[in-house]
Amino acid sequence: MENKPKPIFDKRIFWDVDFEKLDYDLRANFVIERVFERGDVDDIRQCRRYYGDEKVTEALLKAKFLPEHRTHLASAVINKPLNEFRCYLLRQSNPGLLPY
Repeated sequence: MENKPKPIFDKRIFWDVDFEKLDYDLRANFVIERVFERGDVDDIRQCRRYYGDEKVTEALLKAKFLPEHRTHLASAVINKPLNEFRCYLLRQSNPGLLPY
C-alpha cells in the first residue's frame, strides 16, 4: 500500500489478537473479514478507504465464513450477489449447520 494513514478500528473487533501488533497489510484478508463480521458502518468505511473496493471485494468473496446477516450486508456494500460469496455457497451445501 502507498503511505495511506492506517485505519482506526475499534479494538473490540480484534478482541482475540494482539491489536497493537496486527499488520494491516500482511493480514489484509483477516482484517477485512473481521471488520465486516464485527465492525460498524464507520469501521467498514475506513476498511474500504484503506484497502480499496477491489481488495475488499476479493477478500469478502473468498471468505470461508461470515455470519448470514453480515453476508447480506457485504453483498449490498460491494454490490455482488450472494451466490458469488464462498461463505454463502458453503452454507448452502451444508444446511445441517444451525445459525447462531
